[in-house]
Amino acid sequence: MWAPPPGTPPHDEPKPFLHAMRSRDWAWWRPAVGLLLLAVVFGVAGAVLGVVGILTGISPDLTMGDLTDPGVLLVTNATLVVGIPVVWLAWAVAHGMRPGWSSSVLARLRWRLLPRFTLLAFLSLGLAIGLAVVLDLATGEGEVEGPVPGWGWLLVVVLLTTPLQSAAEEYLFRGYLSQAIAGWVRNPTVGAVLAALITAALFSLAHLPPDLLTFLDRFAFALAASAVVWLTGGLEAAIVLHAVNNVVVFLLAALLGGGVATESLPEGASVFPLLIGLAGTAAYVALVARWRRRGKPETRTAAQDLREPFLPAPVPAA
Repeated sequence: MWAPPPGTPPHDEPKPFLHAMRSRDWAWWRPAVGLLLLAVVFGVAGAVLGVVGILTGISPDLTMGDLTDPGVLLVTNATLVVGIPVVWLAWAVAHGMRPGWSSSVLARLRWRLLPRFTLLAFLSLGLAIGLAVVLDLATGEGEVEGPVPGWGWLLVVVLLTTPLQSAAEEYLFRGYLSQAIAGWVRNPTVGAVLAALITAALFSLAHLPPDLLTFLDRFAFALAASAVVWLTGGLEAAIVLHAVNNVVVFLLAALLGGGVATESLPEGASVFPLLIGLAGTAAYVALVARWRRRGKPETRTAAQDLREPFLPAPVPAA
């Protein structure tokens, strides 16, 4: 059977990021196989790391209960980081495509975008988190307990592994899972909306929030991450948003005490700090949208139509 020469784009028409799976040899069962493979391999890998953690006395804490302990945070992050190579494996095995399609419409991570998005994230969400902590302390709802035990090691673990943990969650939720859901829907816009809503709900449930407000906070954060993926054609902006949020929260917890930056809203506490955080997240989305108009990132895949007997010139990524 005739096969396209190496380097030929896998799409006959330019596709948005969430439809990257819909290549020339698309079939409905491919995402199902990929999700099954992802669930099995990720589950086994997580279980192995969990057993190792238990045997060493340092167990992963996916309920976010004691993540100011450097050892617990390290094992927990390692358990989640496994998700990145597993997503790559799913792309290669189930789709026969380059793992880079899990990153962007260019089939690779666009490293050049990360510094700009990091600056935008610190100017919006980072400042909002800091303001929320100040307000929390000013109203007496937060308490400075001083640096947590082992805060030096905690800083090292946070700076070295938390960005990878954040990236892994994005590859899982805004990456493969969103692409699988959207891929089953022919209309790209409808697929993107469904993927954003479903993955936002699953993301919130995965973090086991104990109350409705915290659930809605995680849900809104996930929607923001989906929005910047749609705006930019890749995961870079969502990875940065997630990483800056987690790094800032853990740095504050390490230096000021675990009671300053909490994972849930205490009963009876003011919702203003939470609203400030949401405003910071919304500001980040707005800044990314503004940058998109000027930066003009690629939001469609390269394509070459092989459905006709002749071979027109490839269409570059748009």
